[in-house]
Amino acid sequence: LARDHRVIAYDQRGHGRTPLADVGTERLADDLEAVLTAVLAPGEKAVVAGHSMGGMTMMAAASRPAFREHTAAALLCSTGSARLVDESLVLPMRAGRARTRLTHLVLGARAPLGPVTPLSRRILRYGTMGPGSAPERVDQCSRIVHACPRAARVAWSRVLGELDLDEGVRALDVPTVVVAGTADRLTPLVHAKRLALDLPQCLELVELAGMGHMTPVEAPEAVTAKLRELAAAY
Repeated sequence: LARDHRVIAYDQRGHGRTPLADVGTERLADDLEAVLTAVLAPGEKAVVAGHSMGGMTMMAAASRPAFREHTAAALLCSTGSARLVDESLVLPMRAGRARTRLTHLVLGARAPLGPVTPLSRRILRYGTMGPGSAPERVDQCSRIVHACPRAARVAWSRVLGELDLDEGVRALDVPTVVVAGTADRLTPLVHAKRLALDLPQCLELVELAGMGHMTPVEAPEAVTAKLRELAAAY
């Protein structure tokens, strides 16, 4: 995509080269506003895309002045607005209080992940990727997940466990494409379908057969193609 488009990407708080600071949906919106203001001229617009917590960031920022000024269209990829823990399918249990409680404990576990091992790859593939994911892409995701500091993982898991951005979805009033994997256990397809119904200008719900939560890594060509379509149209 960067061969013929200007692409701006940034690390969320506690991820990559961005240090951990205060966490919360308002802080996510603050950071996105700051990035848009820093890289775009007044009135200049862009297609804004977000995967997982990146999509939640866009929902949180939807009513912010800078987001409204600079966003021409949006792509929400493998994300949800609320009830993330209740509807997670990471644990193979019947829906209910027990599954919700255990999912909270698993996703917010304080134990260090340690080095990437064959066992950790299998666990990560089960929880975050589709069954047919290429080994090299599983390795890539494993390195990303294991590189996330424990403090950031725990802090953000609390935020995501209490997430409620339904109002932000309704405020996201720009042409929007929703992309989701049919085998996503972290944000199952029910989230994407709900977004498609609630967004004011949902153009399309793209269901990627057999893909899990890590759609930009599992199916980069499909995700990039939708971004190109939005950039060409808006």
